[in-house]
Amino acid sequence: MTVRRVLVLESQTPFVHGGAEILVRELVTALRTRGYETETVSIPFRDDRRDELMAHTAVWRLLDLSHSVGRQIDLVIPTKFPTYFVRHPVKVAWLVHQHRAAYELCGTRFSNFDHTEQDIGLRKNLIELDTAMLRECAGLFSIARTVSERVEKYNGLIAEPLYHPPKLAQRLKGGQYGQYMLTVTRLERVKRVDLAIEAFRHVPAPMRLLVAGDGTARTEIATLIERLGMGNRVSLLGRVSDEELIDLYAGSRGMLFTPFHEDYGYVTLEAFLSRKPVVTTLDAGGPLEFVADEVNGLVTEPSAEALATAINRLAADPRLAARLGEAGYQRARTITWDGVVERIVGAADRGAPVTAGG
Repeated sequence: MTVRRVLVLESQTPFVHGGAEILVRELVTALRTRGYETETVSIPFRDDRRDELMAHTAVWRLLDLSHSVGRQIDLVIPTKFPTYFVRHPVKVAWLVHQHRAAYELCGTRFSNFDHTEQDIGLRKNLIELDTAMLRECAGLFSIARTVSERVEKYNGLIAEPLYHPPKLAQRLKGGQYGQYMLTVTRLERVKRVDLAIEAFRHVPAPMRLLVAGDGTARTEIATLIERLGMGNRVSLLGRVSDEELIDLYAGSRGMLFTPFHEDYGYVTLEAFLSRKPVVTTLDAGGPLEFVADEVNGLVTEPSAEALATAINRLAADPRLAARLGEAGYQRARTITWDGVVERIVGAADRGAPVTAGG
């Protein structure tokens, strides 16, 4: 089989722009650059309504994308729930994530699933349907080992991790190790920006925390900053331009990234490509696939006090920050798009079946 025409599938929450949305656009660009005729298929999705989840799966299942206006579509690439419900003879999934509230987040403060008969049944149905739909794929990949481990644990399937570079990879630059730590993330509870802010209660001036990004938890986070009297130490910058972000990375002492079980985390690689160390936690998930404690960053318990200790070490020793940051750069610069495209298209050419885990 020769792959010529490709569709990349996206479920898009209106007015939300994060790592998944960036990934889809970058993948489309990478495919087009390598000669594949590629388009995006995007359908709106709401993840805050449990009662609508099955309807979303049905919408995608009703789609047969084998042809478009009489032209054969050779390959479709689902990315996240529920795009892999689509019908096509050659699906190769590159999984960003499933509906995490029904998976490992269930039972935590980050999930809206309750311990009720209705929610237990819905969760069971979603996991069983996910497994069946992913088994249909000619190839199954994920964006990170953290995602692959989730698929194996809950669905009993093997997904090969394929790492990709961040959008700004070719433009990021080093700079001075300034008097601020940088956090770049969507402002959602699962990103635990509140933990980063709490840490700065134990970090003396002049070190500050700058937070770039926006999201549904912005008001909640702003209220926390005010309540703690941290307005002169923590700044919410909102969404910033690429040019501003590049400069923010370049001038920072390091990156402070405190999510709970992050799938990948572009910002880890962005910080490394800016020659900045990353401070993160033992339960951060994806960042730990790149951050090695005392090698290119500092990894701590997920507590404000432990994070503050790590930040204070960097604040007191810019040479430590530079050494760790340089090691991070050497780790991140080897990640390219070439391997991603080759593996995904290669799976379509082979038509290899998805395999079950042990």
